[in-house]
Amino acid sequence: MNALAHLDELRTIDLEGLNSAAQLQTRVDRKYIIPMRSLPGVLSELPVGAEVLDINGSTALQYASQYFDTPELDSYLGAARGRRRRFKVRARTYVDSGGSFLEVKTRGGRSATVKERVPVDGDTLDDDAVTYAGDLLADAGIPRAADLAERLEPVLVTRYRRATVLLPAVAGGDASRGTIDVDLTWIGADGSTIELPGSVIVETKSGQRPGALDRALWRGGHRPASISKYGTGMAALDPALPSNKWRRVLTRHFAGNPI
Repeated sequence: MNALAHLDELRTIDLEGLNSAAQLQTRVDRKYIIPMRSLPGVLSELPVGAEVLDINGSTALQYASQYFDTPELDSYLGAARGRRRRFKVRARTYVDSGGSFLEVKTRGGRSATVKERVPVDGDTLDDDAVTYAGDLLADAGIPRAADLAERLEPVLVTRYRRATVLLPAVAGGDASRGTIDVDLTWIGADGSTIELPGSVIVETKSGQRPGALDRALWRGGHRPASISKYGTGMAALDPALPSNKWRRVLTRHFAGNPI
């Protein structure tokens, strides 16, 4: 059964139209992880006027992200321990189109996530990419930014298929958007692998008011969860890492999935 089949009934929209309709300068991000069997019911609740992103005739695009961290896992520990100034560095590859971009996400003193990106050649960091990452970390006030950037190494790969939907405004709010990730796979630096074929990660991006996808999820009994593809994946592959932040998700969704 294709859990994304309901999206075939929606009108399609291109990337330019999506960005124009839902720029979301001020946004609230919510993440959910739900059973695959629940997804068709959620999608059937989407309102009239919902649209799905189409790129070159495909509405479920393949993504791969190579995450980088220091040997001491400064990035992971910053997230796991809720440090005020923390960062995440990944090379995201759009498998269908072949383009790869280095993305540096930082969280500074005002708890605002900032993501900058630059094209890269594959999943390795050359000197220019290291300098770029170090400059962004320094701008965000991350201590020892240049040293951290110099010591980044590949630690985790995630793979999944993603559908992106644009939702019309509800309850006086603005248009919102959401991503739906299926075929979830995590691959550690040693080759160990976890797959979650029975789970879906949904992320919503809306203004101050919850969007239509949030409301559809809530009607199905689903609530936002604390989940990070990087943090949760690392913790699932290495149970010795501190992981209280993601304990509920790990217990409910990762327990019993063989490595």
